[in-house]
Amino acid sequence: MFEIKAKDKVVERALLVGAYLEADKKADAQSLLAELEELVDTLGIPVVERMLVHHREQHARYLIGSGKAQEIVDLAKKLDCDVLVFDNELSPSQQRNWEELAGMTVADRHEIILDIFGARAQTREARIQVDLARMEYSLPRLTRAWSHLGQQGGGIGAKGEGESQLEQDKRKIRLQIDRLKRELETVRRARATQRKDRKRAPVPNAAIVGYTNVGKSSLLRRLTGADVLIENKLFATLDTTTRKIALPNKQPLLLTDTVGFVRKLPHQLVEAFNATLEEAALSDFLIHVLDASQPEVMEFYNTTMSVLTDLGADTRQMLVVFNKVDKVSDPSALFALRRHFPDAVSVSALSGEGMDELVGRLSEFVARGSITVELRLPSARADLLARLHREGTIHEVNYDNDFTSIVATIPARSLEVFAAFLALPVCDPLDEVVPASTLHLPTTDQSRSV
Repeated sequence: MFEIKAKDKVVERALLVGAYLEADKKADAQSLLAELEELVDTLGIPVVERMLVHHREQHARYLIGSGKAQEIVDLAKKLDCDVLVFDNELSPSQQRNWEELAGMTVADRHEIILDIFGARAQTREARIQVDLARMEYSLPRLTRAWSHLGQQGGGIGAKGEGESQLEQDKRKIRLQIDRLKRELETVRRARATQRKDRKRAPVPNAAIVGYTNVGKSSLLRRLTGADVLIENKLFATLDTTTRKIALPNKQPLLLTDTVGFVRKLPHQLVEAFNATLEEAALSDFLIHVLDASQPEVMEFYNTTMSVLTDLGADTRQMLVVFNKVDKVSDPSALFALRRHFPDAVSVSALSGEGMDELVGRLSEFVARGSITVELRLPSARADLLARLHREGTIHEVNYDNDFTSIVATIPARSLEVFAAFLALPVCDPLDEVVPASTLHLPTTDQSRSV
C-alpha cells in the first residue's frame, strides 16, 4: 500500500505498464491498461504515460526481461515519475526487485484496487472487509515497508539474538488478521439475522449486480428514490443498500445494491466481501446491469458471471438490463446485444427511458414466485387479512357470517401460513388448476435460469 511505505513526498506522477504474452491479446491488454488509468485516476494520481510491453516468456526477477525493465525505468526517470504501476500481478519479490532497480514506489493493479477500496470504505462492515484484504496482501510484502526489519532485539538480559523486527511486525499483522476475521464473522451473523427477519415477512428480494460504474446505484435511486451516492467513478459505493419498491400489482419487492466487480479483482477482496456478496447468492433473483455504451460490454458480463459462479449465485434467475442506452452512438451495437440477450430490458437510469418496461418485467419475475388462492378466513383473524394486504394482492373479498372469502395472489413462501384456510383449488400464475388435495407446498428455491 502506498501509505505503509516511508516516502519523502506524495505520489504525483505515474507511469503505467501493461505486459502481455500472446500477440493476439494486444487489444485486451490495451483495454485493461485504459481501465487501469481510470483506477489510478480514482486515487487522484496523474498518469503521465502508458507503456504496453509484449514479452515471450515470464521472467522470475522482473516479470519481463531485464533489458526491457531498464528501458521502462529510464523512461520513468526521464518523465520524472515517482511511481510505476503495473497492470499485471507482481509477486512480492518482483515488487522488491523493481523498487530496487527504479528507486521509486512500484505497485500493481491489485494494490491500486485495494487502495481505492480503503479510501471509499465508509461503514464499519466495509472497513473491516477492506482492512482484512489489505492486511493479507501486505503480509508477504512487509520488507518493502521498513528499513529496520533485520534488526534484532536481545532476549532476557540482552544476551543472544532475539526476535527480529520483521518477525515482530508479521506476528502483529497475523494477530490483526485473526481479530478482523472474528469481527467479520460477527458481521456475517448480524447480516444473517437481518436476512432471517426479512424472510419472516416473506417479501421477495432481488440483488442488483454488475461491473463497476455501470449505473447500479443510479438504477436503485431511479426505481426507489433511495438517497444513495452516485458518482461517475469506479467503485463509488462499496456498501450494500436495500430499499423496498411497490410494484404495479401491489406486490412489494426488496432491491439490494451490491459492490461492483472489475477484471482481475483481487481474490483477497472476493474473500473479504463474501459477507456482502452473499446477498446476491441468497436473493430470489438477480438484476444484472450492463453498460450498453461500453465496447467491452460482453467481457464485463463474463467477468461478473465468473464472480457469481465463484459465489454459487450463477444459477439464480436473472434479468439482464442494458443501462445507458442514451449514450449508445452505434444503433447496430445495441441491436447485436439485444440479439444476444433477447429477454433483456434497455433503460437509461439518467433519463428514465425504459423504466416502465423494467418495472413490468420485475412484476413478472415476482409473479413467478407467486400463486393465486381462494381462502376462507375466520372473521376473528384480522391479522391474517392484514398480512394478505401487506404481502400479496387481493382480487376479491366476500363477507359471509363468521368467515371472509378472499381470492388473492400471495408469494409461494407464504402458502404455508395460509394452507389451513384454503377453500378451493389453487391456481398458479399460468392458471393451471391444482386440486387442493394434491397440493405440495412449494419451496423457495428460485434457481431456474431464464
